Amino acid sequence: MGTPSEFYAVAENIHCTLIRKTTGKFVTENSDGSASILYKEKGQEKSFPVPEQFINADDWKNEKVKHMAAAMWQGYYGEGDAKQAGIEYIEYWARIQEANASAYLDLNVDEFSTDLDERICLMKWLAGIVQNVSAIPLSIDSSNLDIIRAGLSVCDTSRGKPMINSVSLERPEAIEIAARAGAVIIAGATGAASMPKTVDERVSNCKELMKAVEAAGIAKGDVFFDPLVFPVSVDKINGTAVIDTVQELRNLYGDEIHFAPGVSNISFGLPNRKLINTVFTHVCWLAGMDGGIVDPRHININILNKMDTSREAYHLARALVVGEDEWGMNYISAIREGKI
Repeated sequence: MGTPSEFYAVAENIHCTLIRKTTGKFVTENSDGSASILYKEKGQEKSFPVPEQFINADDWKNEKVKHMAAAMWQGYYGEGDAKQAGIEYIEYWARIQEANASAYLDLNVDEFSTDLDERICLMKWLAGIVQNVSAIPLSIDSSNLDIIRAGLSVCDTSRGKPMINSVSLERPEAIEIAARAGAVIIAGATGAASMPKTVDERVSNCKELMKAVEAAGIAKGDVFFDPLVFPVSVDKINGTAVIDTVQELRNLYGDEIHFAPGVSNISFGLPNRKLINTVFTHVCWLAGMDGGIVDPRHININILNKMDTSREAYHLARALVVGEDEWGMNYISAIREGKI
């Protein structure tokens, strides 16, 4: 099928799970015990105050803060300048991701709290904030179908079909939700009762899911398969399993389908994750993968088109993700020696 001419970047940065180190350059602690999240937009230094409950939480004691969750809390519950600063931080991430060739902005509030009603209201609010400053479709991402319904109910379809992240054999109810909303879908290769371990299991699950999706009236062109990416540090075949699954599904369905796996899972537990993620995406793209859930500042169609495959860093990372560097010994040695 050849290398795709496009790459559908599903931008991953408006998620409650995302963490900043409190000892890093993006967090400052003030003399009065308060703290702020720092960022820069168009050369201007900006910040928003971290809510007190985040500073008193266990994450903070472990030198971590969920910065996007903190901004959502400030924007949703804060007052005055603090409220506006929280909203502006969310708007910043929407703008910068759109500016870096994103196709969808993925929104996730699952870890904001354990209160379902609160998260439903928050998802609706967040979708409104993001759509005020961005013109591209939203991807509504949740493990809870009520939150997905809530997000879809406020999506502006004039900018394109919204996306559901995700449907699978494990939760077939999401298929009907997508069909009713006219949404495109990330279709995971998860089985009805277990995770796939082989390429054949991934492909079999995707084929079964495609039958259900088409029976619900969803076109192949609205399907973005997720072959499921697992860390290459756990098993050297995890990279090639994704590559081979992409090729098998391309052979089955041609150019009509799309892909959107969470590519950053490949680098879990390894140093210089950005390099691994970018090279892995490039290798998969060459094999026919035309999209992914990514940080579009580091992975987008422009970066993929300009990738320098002659660099030693590229060769070392590629060997790692295709299973030629077992346990990543060559890659890790090169990191330690300062070669990459």
